[in-house]
Amino acid sequence: MPAISSHDQHISHWLLLCLSLIFVMVILGGVTRLTGSGLSMVNWHPIHGMVPPLTSGQWLEEFGNYQQSPEYQKINRDMNVDEFKSIFWFEYTHRMMGRLIGLVFLLPFLFFWWQNKIRPGLTPRLIIMFLLGGLQGLLGWYMVKSGLAANPHVSQYRLTAHLLSAILIYGFILWTILDLKQSLPYQKIHQSTVAAWRKISLGLITLLLITIVSGGFVAGLKAGVIFNTFPLMGGEWIPEGVAALSPWYLNLFENKVTVQFGHRLLAMTTGLMLFVWYIKGRIEFENPVLKRSFKLVGMMVIIQLLLGVSTLLMQVPVWLGAMHQAGALLLFSAMLINVHSLTRQ
Repeated sequence: MPAISSHDQHISHWLLLCLSLIFVMVILGGVTRLTGSGLSMVNWHPIHGMVPPLTSGQWLEEFGNYQQSPEYQKINRDMNVDEFKSIFWFEYTHRMMGRLIGLVFLLPFLFFWWQNKIRPGLTPRLIIMFLLGGLQGLLGWYMVKSGLAANPHVSQYRLTAHLLSAILIYGFILWTILDLKQSLPYQKIHQSTVAAWRKISLGLITLLLITIVSGGFVAGLKAGVIFNTFPLMGGEWIPEGVAALSPWYLNLFENKVTVQFGHRLLAMTTGLMLFVWYIKGRIEFENPVLKRSFKLVGMMVIIQLLLGVSTLLMQVPVWLGAMHQAGALLLFSAMLINVHSLTRQ
C-alpha cells in the first residue's frame, strides 16, 4: 500500500480549511436568509464594498440606499438605522466570507504551484475549483438582484441554484481531499467487487441532492411556516390546495403547499432508504473503513430527520433552521464519503 506524500498531506490540509470555510459560508447564507438580511446591501462593489460603514454619516448613507429599495418601501418602512445595522452585518459578513475563501484558496495554490508541490493531474482540478468559486459569487449577486425588483422577494429558482452550486463545489473539494488521503487506487466499475453497490450509491446520493434541492424551494418560498404539524398537514395526509396552480407542474416550484408536501415526502423516503442502506452495509462489509462510512450515513440520517421535524414543529427558528441546513450538508458529506469508499473496492 503506497504511502501518502507529504505534499499531498499539505494540500489536503489546505483544501480541508477551504472546505470548512465553505461549510460556514453555506450556514451563514442560511442565517442571512432566515433573518431577512439578504437584501440589505443593495449595491455590489467587489473592492469598495469591502469596507463597511464606520461613521454615523456612512451608516445614514447606506441606510438611505436601502430606503430606496422595494423591500424597505413595501415591507420594512418602520425600520430605523439601528435595526438596519442588525440585518446589514449578516449580509456583509456573508459577502466578506466569500472574498476570504477566494484568498485562502488562491494564495496557497499559487505557492504550491510555484514550489512544484502539486501532483500531476491535480492542477486542472484546482483551477476549476477557483473558477467555480468565482462563478458562485456572480450567481449569488444574480440571486440578490431578483429581490431588488418591484417584488422584494428573492427568486426561489435562483436561491436554489445558488445553494445547489455551493453544495456541488463543496462536494468536488471533498472528493478531491478523499482522493489525496486515500492510498488505495480507484477501481473501474467493471473491475469492482461491489459494482452493484456502487450503482445504488450513486442513485441514493442523487436522491439526496434532489431532496436538498426541494428544501431550497421550501426556503425560497418560506413554505416551512405554513403547516407546522407532523406527520399530518392541516389534519390531512394530502393537504388541500396541493394542486391549486395550473399548469400542474408549477405546483412543484411555486405552490407553498405542494413544495412543503413534496419536501416532506422526499425527506422521509430518502431517510428511510438511506437508513436501510446503512443497515445492509453494516451487515455486508467487514472492511473497517467502508463499515465506518455506512455508520456515518446512518448516524447523520437520524440526526437530520430529527432536525427537520423539530424545525417544522418549532416554526423554523433561525438557530434550528441553520442547524437543519448544516445537517443536510453533513449528511451529503457522509454519503459522499460512503460513495468514495466504495470506488476503492
